[in-house]
Amino acid sequence: MTPLAPEHPAHQVRDRLRRSRPALRLGPVALRLRPRLIAVCLAVLAVLTVLLALNLSLGRTPLTPAQVWAHIIGTDYEHYFTVWRVRMPRVVTGMLAGAALAAAGAVTQTIMRNPLASPDLLGVTHGASAGVVAVLAFGGSYGILSGGGALSSLGVPAVALIGGLAAGALCYTLARRGGVDGYRLLLVGVGVSTVLMNLTLWLLTLGEVTDTGRAMVWVAGSLSMRTWENAAPVALALVLLLPLALAASRTLDALSYDDDVVRGLGVDLERARTAMLVLAVLLAAFGTSAAGPILFVSLACPQIALRLAGPGTSRPPVLLSALVGAALVSGADLAARTALDNIQLPVGVVTGCLGALYLIHLLVRANRRTQA
Repeated sequence: MTPLAPEHPAHQVRDRLRRSRPALRLGPVALRLRPRLIAVCLAVLAVLTVLLALNLSLGRTPLTPAQVWAHIIGTDYEHYFTVWRVRMPRVVTGMLAGAALAAAGAVTQTIMRNPLASPDLLGVTHGASAGVVAVLAFGGSYGILSGGGALSSLGVPAVALIGGLAAGALCYTLARRGGVDGYRLLLVGVGVSTVLMNLTLWLLTLGEVTDTGRAMVWVAGSLSMRTWENAAPVALALVLLLPLALAASRTLDALSYDDDVVRGLGVDLERARTAMLVLAVLLAAFGTSAAGPILFVSLACPQIALRLAGPGTSRPPVLLSALVGAALVSGADLAARTALDNIQLPVGVVTGCLGALYLIHLLVRANRRTQA
């Protein structure tokens, strides 16, 4: 694996963390002020605002920014359905899902010390996909679970959440042998993901054509027909879980180093890693349940945030990663809606293409380092 941070003796890391003592304390939460990071976060927020305005303005019924603003402040109701019932839930759900997936990726890459680690490799997204495809196929095509059946009545987001959490728990249980080792967890996650992916493909062959089509759109990652009911759970998850991740910033700083260094710093390695892993699985499961498994967001956004944060940053910053994830999904959905006439692509198709370019960039960069 490629370490996120170079190896240092414990005393050097301890001195470094002491020098980075927080400058702002809010009760039990301490935040270190970093001017560059704050400036980059504000810049990404500005980009998010622009993307929000474009997403609300562009579409089959084009609106001017003044018309959109009039609807937001409640002085115009001519296009209420278009703004508040169609476009606003879709763009808000996309931003929240992107933020949750990217934040989960930042935590996962930190505790595994691997820039290629993501919740996708922990089986979360594949578990959610298997659960949703099972409900769509059996509930629709066969009627076994339809008509008020217990599973089908839960709805797609709830089933996706249950499937993702169950897959994450399975990976953790199989990988735990007197503790959770990051490398062993990664290998177990790849195995569980492969099994769940093949299970999903098999379930797709059992459904009728219409149900299989619906399932395939969800598996590709789509924001079509999203409502406020889809946005509410992931919004609540971010409100509860993101502050916990920010409050644990010093623990994440320590976990980005070697195991011996972490123990030398006095951190309970297994407890800290398990707690952060649960946090990442919950964020990824809620994000996937809202919009499907949007590819490469949890993989690429933390690394983009790490580079934006500048030199001297030992791990992907969680808050900046979440903002980059929200911006990436929002921009990708805008392109998916407007790039082709009369055809709306699933947002996962656009992020998948961007992710492929990102992987090629990583391979080229690795080859250059090897040749140097």
